[in-house]
Amino acid sequence: MARVFKRIRLGEGRVLHALVRTAPPPSLSGVEGRERPLFRALMEPRSSTLSGPYQRRGERDSRLRSAPFAAPASWALASAIAVLVLAAGVAGAASDLSSSAECVEPFDVRLWWSPRLPTADLRLRLIAIADRKPFSELVAVDPAGRMMPLEVVEQGGPPWSLVATIERPMSGTWRVEARRGDHLVACRRLEVAARGRGQLQGPSENALGQAPAAWDRASEAMYSVWIAQLFDAPPEASLAFPSLEPVLRDPTRNLLHNYLGLGEDDPGPKALHATPDCADLPYFLRAYFAWKLGLPFGFRACSRGSSRVPPRCAPPATNEELMRRQDSFDVFKAFSRRVVDVVQSGNARTALDDDATDFYPVPLERDMLRPGTIYADPYGHTLMIVRWVPQTAEHSGVLLAVDAQPDASIGRKRFWEGTFLFASPLPSAGPGFKAFRPLVLVSETAGSTRTQDGARRMRSLSNRELGADSRFVPYSNEQATLSPDEFYAHMAKLINPNGVDPIRAYEDTLDALVEQLETRVGSVGNGEQYMREHPRTTIAMPEGSGIFETTGLWEDYSTPSRDMRLLIAMKVLADLPERVVRHPELFVLGSRRPEDVRAELERLQTRRPSERGITYTRSDGSPWRITVAEILTRREALEMAYNPNDCVELRWGAAEDTPEYETCRRHAPSEQRARMGQYRIWFREARRPPR
Repeated sequence: MARVFKRIRLGEGRVLHALVRTAPPPSLSGVEGRERPLFRALMEPRSSTLSGPYQRRGERDSRLRSAPFAAPASWALASAIAVLVLAAGVAGAASDLSSSAECVEPFDVRLWWSPRLPTADLRLRLIAIADRKPFSELVAVDPAGRMMPLEVVEQGGPPWSLVATIERPMSGTWRVEARRGDHLVACRRLEVAARGRGQLQGPSENALGQAPAAWDRASEAMYSVWIAQLFDAPPEASLAFPSLEPVLRDPTRNLLHNYLGLGEDDPGPKALHATPDCADLPYFLRAYFAWKLGLPFGFRACSRGSSRVPPRCAPPATNEELMRRQDSFDVFKAFSRRVVDVVQSGNARTALDDDATDFYPVPLERDMLRPGTIYADPYGHTLMIVRWVPQTAEHSGVLLAVDAQPDASIGRKRFWEGTFLFASPLPSAGPGFKAFRPLVLVSETAGSTRTQDGARRMRSLSNRELGADSRFVPYSNEQATLSPDEFYAHMAKLINPNGVDPIRAYEDTLDALVEQLETRVGSVGNGEQYMREHPRTTIAMPEGSGIFETTGLWEDYSTPSRDMRLLIAMKVLADLPERVVRHPELFVLGSRRPEDVRAELERLQTRRPSERGITYTRSDGSPWRITVAEILTRREALEMAYNPNDCVELRWGAAEDTPEYETCRRHAPSEQRARMGQYRIWFREARRPPR
């Protein structure tokens, strides 16, 4: 049949296109990279895809596109053409139309659906994910052979994704296809159960295939897409949540919402408790994703290290039992509590060349720094990449990440020197961008922990293995070779490969500083609220380096780490004019000399900070606005502004005998203030003390 249809002219093919799209589709096995019958190509629309100015939640690089309905062709004409063609000596090939040809997925492509067991008349979400290059179309054919019109949301990459929702799918066998132009890239069949028959009855096959699933290139890409969707918002928006719980419970954000059919993401007295802090957040998300999809996951108990030795870790504890009891909500709740009780900031700061770790360093390349990649700063803070915003003629590129705070709040931040601290060489830590070290299922002969049934075991891949395994982002020790100045220059080139106008760079840096200040308003405000609700409480202050690493009320409401990052950020803004002279290759200078641009930025520095500012609530409940220019002059006061026992006015650096300070009614004990005076050198020099 393929030979005959190759002879059909394009004009005749359009008629067949109308015929095929209204009849049950034949099984098609043509995949990109193989010779495909022209009949496959004729079924694919060439110019019928409609595109429009759709932006999901204002997202500039997301587009809503509608797959075409069947064109109203003449049934008699279409049928006559089909009969004439088939009568031309290819009757024997007619069996191709009804054969159950193979549906194929290349190693770097995944077609996925949610929930795991779709049910008629209940919302079904289809997701196509590609690791190497984007798709152009996502197609769904219902059990009656009708091509469904889909509203598809596209997310840039890598990895790339197309997401569509069918609100009330009919029961039966569906076919899902992903295409690039005329090429069928991948297809899958899925069964939608009749209403009342889709409830889970125990462990079963998931949307990835036969359980247990394994981490590979496609599942890692799925993880990235899922992370990006969780924290999706326009780049200019301020995105913040009181905890992870409202994120996971939002079906528009969480592509795995109630994926197991257990009501596991519904609110209520038995709801999942999801309040991780900064060190816990990447672990909680990875464990949650692995639970839903039946993937291996492990975590280690690690030390915090010392001034001379980075943290070291024990062998991993794994989710082996959970993989066998995937449908047990209570098992995951207990497992997730164990995870957050064990992991801490030392887990991410392990040495870059250490194999016995939960994370490994990755190359500083755009394709390798994907959503879900973490950033471990040398002093214990952890962030997670969620989105790249590409540079355009109208705006600068942006790398966005999220982090969690000790009070469980979550916020989105842009990459810059004020939030992503880097130091190298550093004997006490291995900072930088890192990926989760994958666990793999192996035979009994490989060294690992035996599962309860003794049949299979898990082990983590070594750095050497990761350097050669194409399933995963490779191991790289590149970051160990860079000075802080080289690291930031390298990242600036990744984010803005065409360079950036110096004035725009200044405005971007000022915007980032204001964002950091606004986030601090919330953190300080949380402490104020607690102190108002507990008026006779004095929060104990730890000794020495413990002010940065502790638990309890001090961890929840003090801000020493945040304030150190703020002081560094203020210095970054002040030093930007000199950076143009030091790294002119990062800027679009035209015919201007770097020294002339520096002078122009210095003039800008005298004006713009006075035009930007933040507003906080004073002790008496009144609002008070301070400009960035005022905050820049309060650097010395902000070296001792992290204690929640002090009034909010002091925490924003207000000087005594000023109208701003008049409402202050609370001070930290004199003994605490004395120790803060001893510790202020750490903040002045922007260095964490040895442990």
